[in-house]
Amino acid sequence: MICRKPGTRRRGFTLVEVLASVAILAIAVPFIMQGASQATMKASLARHQAEAATLGEAQLNDLVTEDLWETQTQGNFPDFPQYSWSLQQQQRSEADVTELMLTVTWKERGQDRKLNVSTMVYSAANAAASGTGGTP
Repeated sequence: MICRKPGTRRRGFTLVEVLASVAILAIAVPFIMQGASQATMKASLARHQAEAATLGEAQLNDLVTEDLWETQTQGNFPDFPQYSWSLQQQQRSEADVTELMLTVTWKERGQDRKLNVSTMVYSAANAAASGTGGTP
């Protein structure tokens, strides 16, 4: 039998306290790790979407300002090889307005991801040919 002096305290944890702590950790850690993993995936997707939006907007602006949207329909981004783009055109009900939709694609975690950026373009050539346009 262990005799202690009155007024002295025990130091350390009992076996029951340690086992209870381990059991709580064993239950909580998988949930914490799953939450951290999902947060990392969502952050990665948000980063890729922001990059794709910036690249797509810049490419679409270049195509429109350099008047290349009628001849170029797809390509890559030299500084960002994981991204590529394709351009679709759709004539609107007005004969001189065309919608340009640029789709940026990339692979993330083995899945194809896409982001669309679009704008409207006034085509003076179409307006002059149909006689509906004003002064360009």
